[in-house]
Amino acid sequence: MRYIRYAFLAALAVVLAVVAFANRELVTLHVLPEEMRNFIGISVPITLPLYVVIFLGIVAGILIGFFWEWMREAKHRSKAKRAEKAAVALSQEVKSLKAKQAKPGDDVLALLDTPR
Repeated sequence: MRYIRYAFLAALAVVLAVVAFANRELVTLHVLPEEMRNFIGISVPITLPLYVVIFLGIVAGILIGFFWEWMREAKHRSKAKRAEKAAVALSQEVKSLKAKQAKPGDDVLALLDTPR
């Protein structure tokens, strides 16, 4: 399985290198549209190779997706945390009830105490 992962990463590196070599020309990115730049008076052009823009777009998309999923699953994490707290409380309650009601010769509780 490790070799498959290394082969996949090597193939991915080759594909990314080919994309980078094919898109080396410089492009100029503007933060604001031209009309808004003229109105505000701020012009911040950024000149980068095209492959950097492509890779930054991919990274930004992945980060936005991870954040979106993290926010979407927050209710499931909180529900699991509440269920875990309830399970711990119930386990402690069962232990305390067993300790209170257990008698030295109680075979039923002895069966429940033994692990399978």
